[in-house]
Amino acid sequence: MTAPKKRALITGVTGQDGAYLSEYLLKRGYEVHGLKRRSSLFNTERIDHLYQDPHQAERNFFLHYGDMTDGQGLARLVEEIAPDEVYNLAAQSHVKVSFELPEYTADVVALGTLRLLEAIHLLHKEKEIRFYQASTSELFGLVQEMPQRETTPFYPRSPYAVAKLYAYWITVNYREAYGMHASNGILFNHESPLRGETFVTRKISRSASRIAMGLQECLYLGNLSARRDWGHAKDYVRSMHLILQRDTPDDYVVATGVTTEVRTFVRLAFAHMGLTIEFQGDGLQEVGVVTALDKDRFQVAVGEVFLPHAQSLIGKAIVAVDPAYFRPTEVEVLLGDASKAEKLLHWKAEHTLEDIVCDMMINDLQLMKREAYLKQGGFSICNYFE
Repeated sequence: MTAPKKRALITGVTGQDGAYLSEYLLKRGYEVHGLKRRSSLFNTERIDHLYQDPHQAERNFFLHYGDMTDGQGLARLVEEIAPDEVYNLAAQSHVKVSFELPEYTADVVALGTLRLLEAIHLLHKEKEIRFYQASTSELFGLVQEMPQRETTPFYPRSPYAVAKLYAYWITVNYREAYGMHASNGILFNHESPLRGETFVTRKISRSASRIAMGLQECLYLGNLSARRDWGHAKDYVRSMHLILQRDTPDDYVVATGVTTEVRTFVRLAFAHMGLTIEFQGDGLQEVGVVTALDKDRFQVAVGEVFLPHAQSLIGKAIVAVDPAYFRPTEVEVLLGDASKAEKLLHWKAEHTLEDIVCDMMINDLQLMKREAYLKQGGFSICNYFE
């Protein structure tokens, strides 16, 4: 007799992690239900390849309208879907934006988590549903220990991080108060071609691609000295699933154990195209200047048609600092110790930072070539769209 499919509910399904997790679970035979906010726009680009026609027999991917600010609606969905596993990935997750929208951020991130946990509790599903809470390395903020592990004291430095702190502890509280299989994944920064365009890594990969093709003159960034432990989202969603397969709920740091400056990420992005960037100056006057061009590498990555423009960039400052992108309270360095996850979950990052940058640059170069093609009136670069 065939075992029934496991059923998962993913909030924030249209985001980077929601898309990768959906794909990961579907490959493992799950029936996946995703929560998305109602909008006049589809906003489903990341999961369009998973879409199944409602008239199709034996569907295993479903989308539901819902909102983390609507407790009654969340309870209704939990009751109707009856999931075995709930992955709470929904959030207003942009740190800088959280300073501008602190109340909204708290409502969605902090109270949204409470509403979802309370829905499970009120429906008496504590013993039936396993709950994953997407926590964040931003909890460590003004770091009290290097590297950061599960026992490191938290010191959040933004409304987003403070809201996530509440979500972390309310998850622990429901676990201890009601015997719920509820766990936190304290995930350090994880990137991919699906990363939102306003996050610094995707901003870098997109802008680098645009600059190489003459679509943009300069990349403006904030704190170039900030250091982050960057991993690949594909690796990190795997850890989410592993956490809920453990018999005992617990909290885990998920990280690569390597920290890198924003400057280095910039250098790697341009180096993918054969452009060498050197940083000159200090403080707000610091700039990134193109000092060399590997023509062969550029032609392979970008295309010969853009080579004359690339040559014109040599000696130019194409990266600069804009104080508008500084946070009111900065997080200078994050570095995770995932020893617990490696030991108990048998999890380890499979992608290097160079892999991540390559993935993102290949994706954004293809996107920007289409834009360049249209802007230049359709010059012959059709072979780049294969």
